[in-house]
Amino acid sequence: MLLIIIRILYAVICAGAIASFVAPSSNPPAIVGDYPLVWFFGLMLVTQAFTLADLLIPHKRLDLISSIYFGLLIGVLLCYLLSVALEPLNLLPYIKSALNVLGLIVLPYVCISLLLQTRNDFRFVIPYVEFVKEIKGGRPMVVDTSSLIDGRIADMADTKIFDTELIVPSFVLEELQEIADSNDKLRRTRGRRGLDVLTRMQQNAKVEIRVEEVKEKNTEGLTVDQRIVGLAKQRGGRVLTNDFNLNKVASVQGVDVINLNDIANALRPRYLPGEQLRIKIIREGEAYGQGVGYLDDGTMVICEQGAAHLNRDIDVVVTSVLQNSAGRMIFGRMQSAATPVAAKSV
Repeated sequence: MLLIIIRILYAVICAGAIASFVAPSSNPPAIVGDYPLVWFFGLMLVTQAFTLADLLIPHKRLDLISSIYFGLLIGVLLCYLLSVALEPLNLLPYIKSALNVLGLIVLPYVCISLLLQTRNDFRFVIPYVEFVKEIKGGRPMVVDTSSLIDGRIADMADTKIFDTELIVPSFVLEELQEIADSNDKLRRTRGRRGLDVLTRMQQNAKVEIRVEEVKEKNTEGLTVDQRIVGLAKQRGGRVLTNDFNLNKVASVQGVDVINLNDIANALRPRYLPGEQLRIKIIREGEAYGQGVGYLDDGTMVICEQGAAHLNRDIDVVVTSVLQNSAGRMIFGRMQSAATPVAAKSV
């Protein structure tokens, strides 16, 4: 809203200034005085062309603007030094003029081109001047499709655990929309859930999340996962996902990953061998005599000799725990009267 007001004020000020310039009472030049309306609208078009350019380029990069500005500044300075160096030389006047004009054209171009191509590596040792925005505070997190479909990210946002910006790239949103429009009912449901989760997070005042329009070059043949990793590397951020393969790809390329499954596993209660659980056997296991049940947090418990107690609640003594990024499984056996255990409520 503030930007719209500024643009309106700019147009009004331009109109007033041009009107005062072309008005007959201000004694304008003869060429202006003959066609005041033509000059008025012509100059208004010129001034408003900058507003149009501002509207057509909504996402501006500070590093690009800085590179162009300082490249032009350095180029003009070098041109001035060139003219000073040519002054004492015994050259014909037209040769000096030609060299000065050539320097004024070539040197700014060379400096701007050089800084644009090296802006990611070059730093000015001047306070408050930078070509690449330095990350202050927490690094941003690039959210992938799987974490939105999973839905737990919205519940985490309610806890105020995210103290940094969450970025949803435009191509992730496009992938969600494609999944939501799928002919497969399950995929369609998953896609719509991901869109609902994104909408819920955007309405949450406790989290800073935005959908960013990402314009990339040479994306042909790149998967969404590769583009996510590339964006996170470019922004100096992290990837938020629960996709095991994306986790590995990002780790190989040196990009930090926050895996929702790892967070969930870290928050689950720890069970040591010898502790007691109470579960309901809901199906038989793969091995003979095994029964399978689940804890309240979804952890699978495999119990030896549990198949005979199908659909019944039994006490299980933990024998071992298998845990990795894909999840956790607990192995146990039925409690025997002769085995003392440390009871633990579930």
